[in-house]
Parts: sequence; structure tokens; C-alpha cells
Amino acid sequence: MAEADRKYRIFISVAEPSADSHCAGLITALRKTSYAIDFVGVGGPKMASAGCDLLETTIGRAVMIYKAFSHIVHYYKLIKRITRYLKNNKVDLVIVCDSPSFNFHIAKAAKKAGIRTLFYVAPQLWAWGGWRIHKLRKYCDKLCCILPFEQEWFRKRGIDAVFVGSPLVDRLGADFRRYKREYADFEPKSARIAIMPGSRAAEIDSLWQPMQQIGLRIREKYPAVTFVTVAVDQKREQALKATQLEGFESEYTIGSVSDTAREADFAIVASGSATLQVAAVGCPIVVMYQSSRVLWHLVGRWLVKAKYLSLVNALAGRELVPEFMPYFSSIEPIVQTIEEFLEDRDKLAQLSDDLVQLAWPLSMKNASEKVAEIVGEMLE
Repeated sequence: MAEADRKYRIFISVAEPSADSHCAGLITALRKTSYAIDFVGVGGPKMASAGCDLLETTIGRAVMIYKAFSHIVHYYKLIKRITRYLKNNKVDLVIVCDSPSFNFHIAKAAKKAGIRTLFYVAPQLWAWGGWRIHKLRKYCDKLCCILPFEQEWFRKRGIDAVFVGSPLVDRLGADFRRYKREYADFEPKSARIAIMPGSRAAEIDSLWQPMQQIGLRIREKYPAVTFVTVAVDQKREQALKATQLEGFESEYTIGSVSDTAREADFAIVASGSATLQVAAVGCPIVVMYQSSRVLWHLVGRWLVKAKYLSLVNALAGRELVPEFMPYFSSIEPIVQTIEEFLEDRDKLAQLSDDLVQLAWPLSMKNASEKVAEIVGEMLE
């Protein structure tokens, strides 16, 4: 067992809003243990509020690959700074959460410094980029998976992996059955539709306009339909409002994915962690993702190995929800799909039930507490 009277230092590396939330929950869980721990790292406001001393705020800079080039110099300097920190300071454990393109560099620096590394949220190598498995074997001492099937997939490839549950649904409680919708009295003309264009600036740039265009088309048929748009923070909310299309009307809410989805009849969601949060409260969805048409045809379609790319469908092992990934130009198939759902109460109710049942296994564990236990073991 780790020494009760010893002071430990854990370095945490995060570059995404969802990871900021996951690691804030982990810090809170670790503070309830008997270990005396100082937390330092790079991340966002939630980690800082939980008690992590940030070397730099990284939330808000995360971009998708095809728009990353302008940020290379910044991230290169940051990686060098973190490398120096790990080399010159006593660190007992490094935790990297999500963002593998960035965090593989941090894990490599930890390896060179002789520090054990825990990966929280497995990189989706089962979907694409499988050649990076050798990097994961080299730099990862423990892998915490948030999807059940990932544990076996990574163990077969020589990774010490464990399913810890999903931090995305921890806060929703275990009684998921209460989220199932009946839609018995539902009328399309009074539908409330949630729009979730993502947390990254690049996602908003590529998805926000077509999502609004979809909304405008739906309102042509159902003039009384209302929309509510989720922004990850105030800065993103301002960006969304500043680029709102003429004629499109929406309410806005900040950082309330699950709460907003709970009150919505349907949702249009950017591919990512939000899809599981929406699914967990039984809200039917379509999933969208944008990519560079050129890069997709030159590289992407050859690299992607998974049959389904959205987290919901990957977890279900079938096309449970319609996914338009990548979406390029025409919104017609998406509009048609949404209208078909809105006009079929039984279809909506069945999908709601399927989504709730899908989320049920993820609620069986408290991810933050489980990962905190693993951290304690690694500090021994």
C-alpha cells in the first residue's frame, strides 16, 4: 500500500472540455482517499476548480487534424515545456486523458523521465489509426477504457486495459429506465429539437451552418418546432450567436448536454462524447461529423477500419442511430431522416428504449472512483 504520510505528485494532461470534466471528477475522487496528492498539469477550468495547478490552459485550443497546422508551433513549445517539467520535478504518476495525438507525446516524455503513465479514455484505435498500438504498448502502463468492448480488444493486443465505466453517465444515476420515452402524445408540429455542434472551434466551423440549415428546412414543414443549442462555454455561445443564419431561431444553453437532451424530443449531435450523454437519457439522435473532402478521399477512407464511427453505434455493434460521417454537402438525406422519425411515434419510442438499454451497462460502475482505485494501486 502507498505510504499514508507521503506527499505524492500527479501530472495530468488534458486538451478537450470532456477530458477536463473527467479529470476534475477523478481529482475530486482522489481527494476523498487517504493519499496526500498535489495535482499539476495542463487542462481547463474544471480541473483548476478541483485543485489542479495548471501550467497552461489547453481547453479551447483543441482542433481537428485538418486545421491543426497553425497550432503546431504552440503545441511543440508546450510539449517541450512539459518534458522539461517531468525531467526536473519529482512526479509519481502521469495521467493523460483523451486527445491521443497530443498525449502520446506527453506519455513519451513521461517514459523518458521514468514515470509510470495511466491513459484515461482509450484512444479509438479500433476505429482508425490501429498502427499506433505499438506506441500505446510502449508508453502506457495502464489503460482505463470507458466502453465495455475496449477492454478485450486492447488486452488481446498486449495492453493492460480495464473497463472502468463511463464518466459521461456517472452523474445520471443508475436508474436509467426512467429516461425511456413513450411518445404516445407526441406531435411533430410541437417538437423540441436539441442542436449540439460540438466543443471544438473546428467542429463549429464545419457543422454549425449545416445544422442550422437542417433546422430551417424542418421548420418549413413544422413552423412551430423549437430549437435549443448547447455551447460548451460562454465563448462558444458567443461564437454560435455571431454566426447564426438569418431566419434561424434558437435558445442557447451552456454545458448542459444531458439536461438539454432530457427535455428534447430529438437531437442533432456532432460525433463525440456528447452522443453517449444524449443516448443515456433516451433522446433519439442523428450524428454528424465533417471532414475535409480531399483528405477523406485521399487518406481517411483508407485509414478508418470500423464499420460504425459514432460511439453509440460502435457500442451497439449496429447502426442504432443514423450517422452521417463524414457529412460533406447535401443536407437532404439528414432532413429526410429526421422527418421520418418525427412522423413515427413508434419509431421514436423504440429508439429511446434501445438507447436507454444500451447505456445501462455503463452505469454499473462509478468511473471516477474506479480510476481513483487504480491510481492508488499505481502509487504503491
